[in-house]
Formats: sequence, C-alpha cells, structure tokens
Amino acid sequence: MSSLKDKVGVVRDGSYVILGSSGNTGSIIANSLLSKGQRVRVVGRDSGRLQRFARKGAEAFTADVSDAVALTKAFSGARAAYLMLPPLNSREEQERQSDAIAKAVKESGLRYAVHLSSYGAHVPEGTGPVTGLHSSEQKLNAISDLNVLHLRAAYFMENNLEAIDMIHGMGLFGHALLPDLKLPMVATRDVGDYAAQRVLDLDFSGKQTRELLGERDLTMTEATAAIARGIGKPDLRYEQFSYDQVQQVLVQTGMPSKKAAVYIEMFEAINAGLLAAQEQRSTENSTRTSFENFVRDVFVGAYHGKALTA
Repeated sequence: MSSLKDKVGVVRDGSYVILGSSGNTGSIIANSLLSKGQRVRVVGRDSGRLQRFARKGAEAFTADVSDAVALTKAFSGARAAYLMLPPLNSREEQERQSDAIAKAVKESGLRYAVHLSSYGAHVPEGTGPVTGLHSSEQKLNAISDLNVLHLRAAYFMENNLEAIDMIHGMGLFGHALLPDLKLPMVATRDVGDYAAQRVLDLDFSGKQTRELLGERDLTMTEATAAIARGIGKPDLRYEQFSYDQVQQVLVQTGMPSKKAAVYIEMFEAINAGLLAAQEQRSTENSTRTSFENFVRDVFVGAYHGKALTA
C-alpha cells in the first residue's frame, strides 16, 4: 500500500495500530486485520507477547500506555487505531494512561480511532472503573480532528470465569450482583469482531458511541443455571454476597484493597441501575454469541482445565 498524505500534511503508511493486542479484544482485531492482508502495528509492554503477531507479519512496537512519547511514535502515520485502557490498577493510573493516549493521538495527527469503553460511560462518576472510561471518552472527544467511535461494551461474559475457583471450592457461584437483575452480557470475541470491522470500514465521523449489548439480557441466576448445565452440576446455585464479603474475597486473591473498592463501586452502580444500557436493543447493538455458547466454547474448558491443575 502506498503512503498517503492527508490535508494536514501527515504521511500515512496505511497501518492499523492496536493497543492491548495480546488481550481478549485486541488479539481478535489484530488477527482479523492480518488475515485480510492489512498492515498492522501491535503495541504492548511485553515484546514476547507480541511475537505471535509478528510471525504473521505484524510490526511489533513495545510501549507502555502511560508513555505519551512512545505512543505518539506508534500512532504516527497510521490510518486508524484501536484504543483501550489496560485492566484497572487504580483510578490515578487510569487517568495517567488516558492522558497519555489522548496526548499521543493529538500529537501524532491520528484521524480515526475505535475506543473500547463500557456501557454506563455516560455517567461521570460513581461507576468504579467505568468512571475512568467516561474520562477517557471526554479526552478523546476534545480532539477536534479525531473521528472516534466509542464502543460501550456490556458486562463481559468472561467476567464469570472468576467464579471457577469458587465453584470448585464451595460448590456455588457467589457475587455481589442482584440475583434477578437483567444484565446485558457480551462475549469479548464479539466485541473484537465488531471493532475489527469498524476499524476496517472507517464508516464513522465526528464523535460517536455504540453500545454492544450481547445476544440478550440475563440475570445472574439464569447465567448460573446455564453454567450448571454446561459443566454437569445441576445443583449449582447463585448466591448474592454482601459487598463486604466480595471485597474480602477480592483482597484475599491478591487484589489491593483500594482497587477492590473500585470494583465494589461498580457492582453497587449496576445494582442501583446507575450503570445501565441507554440504547434500545436492536440488530445493530446485539451480538451473536449466546451465553450458552460462551459456556460451551469457553467456560467448560476453563472449568475442567482448572480442575486438572488444582
């Protein structure tokens, strides 16, 4: 692909930059674009984790997402980028990372970006880690020449994998979420597939948002029943734990108490209806993978693999 020059004089090499390329969504996007013969620049802190993409023809670029100088180099000349914040360390770290990303986007002259956000990101505060995504959206929206699509993904189905140890150890699925509250749940592979297509098509302009709500809403009780059927444990039940109990469990697994408190705030926001979808469900914002298929394709293997290594 020949280099292109846009109206502000930036030479474009036609590559697509993927942040979080070794993660659940970024890896899907990187592999999808590579399979279509596109030029891909994968960005990550660990060069070793980028090698699987380099072997397929990607350019591996080692950088930390809080390093604006390195990210500016990564974004320079790109046709478009997939932007995301790493898993939460702290709210302060989220702000440093989104500051760096926004600064790099502006200074590199990047024109198109798909940004992984979350449902509920319209709320400015009180939503745990989603508060940081609200802030990240605002910073990107302030860049006048950037066309950005914020993908407000629903509650990830993969979050339920955290229950595997509890199911093995206690024979139940305990969480802070209300048992009968309907939640939109989406498979990360569907988010990656959707993002890859929008990055390729670049069929958006200005500042836009799109919720991705999964195949359907379901309660934690219904999700647990689907898991029970999938793993062959028909007596598996869901139990709502207190916020204090859940925070204690998170800390016991090694999570810093400050970080655990941020997640508790998110669970409180979901239960209170503060963190909720804003779009009416439609063919445009619903995705393919049902929770039952996620259990079959992902959860069952993880559950039995954990049993073998326990």
